[in-house]
Amino acid sequence: MVESRKVAVIGAGASGLVTARELQREGHRIVVFEKSNQLGGLWAYNPRVETDLLSLDPNREIIHSSLYKSLRTNLPRQLMSFSDYSFNCAENFPEHEEVLKFLNEFAKDFAINELIRFNTEVVRVAPVESGGNRWIVESKSEELSSEDVFDSVVICNGHHTTPRVANIPGIHKWPGKQIHSHNYRVPVPFKDQIVVVIGDGPSGLDICRDIATVAKQVHLSTRSSEIVVSKLDNYENLWNHSKIDHVDESGEVTFLDGSSIHADIILHCTGYIYDFPFLETNGIVSVNDEGRVVGPLYKHVFPPKLSPCLSFVSIPYQGIVFQMFELQAKWIAQVLSGKVLLPSEEQMLADIEDHNRQLEEAGIPKRHTHRLHPYEMEYMDGIAAQIGMPSLDAGLKEMYWSIYKCAREVGYANYRDLWVFENLVQLSL
Repeated sequence: MVESRKVAVIGAGASGLVTARELQREGHRIVVFEKSNQLGGLWAYNPRVETDLLSLDPNREIIHSSLYKSLRTNLPRQLMSFSDYSFNCAENFPEHEEVLKFLNEFAKDFAINELIRFNTEVVRVAPVESGGNRWIVESKSEELSSEDVFDSVVICNGHHTTPRVANIPGIHKWPGKQIHSHNYRVPVPFKDQIVVVIGDGPSGLDICRDIATVAKQVHLSTRSSEIVVSKLDNYENLWNHSKIDHVDESGEVTFLDGSSIHADIILHCTGYIYDFPFLETNGIVSVNDEGRVVGPLYKHVFPPKLSPCLSFVSIPYQGIVFQMFELQAKWIAQVLSGKVLLPSEEQMLADIEDHNRQLEEAGIPKRHTHRLHPYEMEYMDGIAAQIGMPSLDAGLKEMYWSIYKCAREVGYANYRDLWVFENLVQLSL
């Protein structure tokens, strides 16, 4: 017999929206909690930044979005679609405004807006009793505070809001300005400054090129200790460096190769941590390894001891993320309706231990527990198999791997245009 549950979904970003749709399709009764005044989550651009530019002050007003104004997707729109809802726009790699428009259209077409409580922040999620079969969700808005009881809770609050800051020897005495990329929006504040950017991931590379249009100098510090100081791309004021060795009270930033520069600003493009300040599980679910591991989670979704009533969507990273969200949401929805059964608690814990052991044997640091690469397709196909769906479309897999190969060969800065050029025939189909 199919069961209908009352389910709380926390967050109305891409993962929360598709989760609400899949739960609704299975006949569940849903409330989506969204603390801002609009849907979109990460994709809702906010020009405001936090008063603490490193986002370390626990009393600061938290700005959810980390979008910078010039951001474009690093996957083509074909890989930003849901399985039955295409992302149609003129650009192959859309700007963030187009992604938000796509999500708004998705919510409208599937009548999700009426399920959302906007301007409502969840402040506490806790089981009513030790078994976790029912959950209290406390929330607050400008008008009132409320407490609701749900059969299940799905957490979709994302993991690009709470910054991770580099721990650099001497940083507490360094006199210059520091900012995390979470609080970067436009390059204007960096005009005529000497800037050190820490981190050569996608956002770090994007932002250092953005800043180089106005800054006096930009120095990109990578993780590697073997990088030789060199000009980056065709910029006259942008240099590549090795990892920072230390900084000091004179304002000097010294790199592992012994070179140094006197900088005005250090910009941390060092990623984010998982953070669920509202969740109370008496230690059953915890965030470890400096905020980079959530666990224990079966297939990155279900905590064995509290499943299926508590679950998470969007914990893993790298892959075709929108369709990964969709598959996780379908799985959760069908488990909650009784169509699909989870393994026993013991079997799920054994699977988690096996996964962790494989990472250790492969020499993969624990902090990368939720990184899917290079098994992102196997993960998605595995979730699809749980719910009786076919494997991911072979054409999408081929497109994803062609992008990965192109980015690896020519570098993140140039891969979009080159990939579009090499795939004009495929993109026109």
